[in-house]
Amino acid sequence: MPYDRITQLKQHIIVGIKQTIRALRNKEVSEVIIAKDASGKLTQEVVELAEELNVPCTYVDSKDQLGKSCGIDVSTSTAAIKRH
Repeated sequence: MPYDRITQLKQHIIVGIKQTIRALRNKEVSEVIIAKDASGKLTQEVVELAEELNVPCTYVDSKDQLGKSCGIDVSTSTAAIKRH
């Protein structure tokens, strides 16, 4: 389950669309996590950039649960796992 893995890797997680895009552009990301219930308009740039850079995308059902797994009190549409 992706949520469990995110919880275990909290110190290596980037949260939010803008931060994910910035990290992708800086080639700091090994994987992107996208909530299926997020607006496609919001996540489209993340998906396109990840595909362009050959970074795998994992989809999860809930942006609320994604936020909780990342250790924040609000929902998030995207998160990314930093390369290490």
